Amino acid sequence: MLADKRITVTGGKGFLGQHLIRKLSDYSCRGIEIVDLPQYNLTDQADIRRMFDVTKPDIIIHLAAKVGGIGFNQEKPAELFYDNLIMGTQLIHEAYLRKIEKFVALGTICAYPKFTPVPFKEEDLWNGYPEETNAPYGLAKKMMLVQSQSYRQQYGFNSIFLLPVNLYGPGDNFDPRSSHVIPALIKKCFDAIDNHSDSLEVWGTGRATREFFYVEDAAQAICMAADLYEKSEPVNIGAGYEISIKELTELIARLSGFTGKILWDSSKPDGQPRRQLDTSKALKEFGFKATTDLTTGLQKTIEWYRQNRHLLNKK
Repeated sequence: MLADKRITVTGGKGFLGQHLIRKLSDYSCRGIEIVDLPQYNLTDQADIRRMFDVTKPDIIIHLAAKVGGIGFNQEKPAELFYDNLIMGTQLIHEAYLRKIEKFVALGTICAYPKFTPVPFKEEDLWNGYPEETNAPYGLAKKMMLVQSQSYRQQYGFNSIFLLPVNLYGPGDNFDPRSSHVIPALIKKCFDAIDNHSDSLEVWGTGRATREFFYVEDAAQAICMAADLYEKSEPVNIGAGYEISIKELTELIARLSGFTGKILWDSSKPDGQPRRQLDTSKALKEFGFKATTDLTTGLQKTIEWYRQNRHLLNKK
């Protein structure tokens, strides 16, 4: 599917996008175009049309999103809902009008109901409301699934919808205002070491569990789905295991070299109680299985941060 095609990747300058671009280079594409801010504002319909005119894609992989951690979700729920909804809606519709060959939409695990049975199966996606702090973002992204299935049913438009779990890896977002849990914890550990602090504070109780997906594995999964998967049913992509935030924090502290005390601020929310995906459909439909274990992935991420944090701190 991807060989000799023109691929446009929205959000291609972002964390996942940079890794995806490198993976796509293995697929003999005719061209790979990156679409991102500030050149294109994908909430603006005129910019979307200009993007199609300039890049002339055969296939679009839509990664662009406004996203952050629990604090950012609480601070910016309206922006998270509107920006993500309008980007997906306009892109899919314009792609249909222009008769592109395939649209690959990236959803989010935040679309799942708050109390989904573990491991999360794709058929459970509509069995309840998402966890409240994630709901505006999760529901906005989930509307791409509704649109994808509707457009295939009525127009025969070829689009697919992937549900990645929490990503991490080299090049992640370490900005404390919007970072997710792994980069936030890594930065806290290094800052505590720099400040000769004997403790660090972490939000929540530590009891919530999460699944974490190494970014290079995620890029491989997206490439394989774009190349091989041709159905409208959503597909989970992830590593297929869970770890408590307490265990994760202790592991990151050990790998980072922080030996002080970890203090839990239980007045802050945990977010969704548990997260772990059933990833059997990805293996069955397009042969994907994650290969990077958490400790190895964290070691690579911590080493990347160690080597680049002086540059990040200048921003």
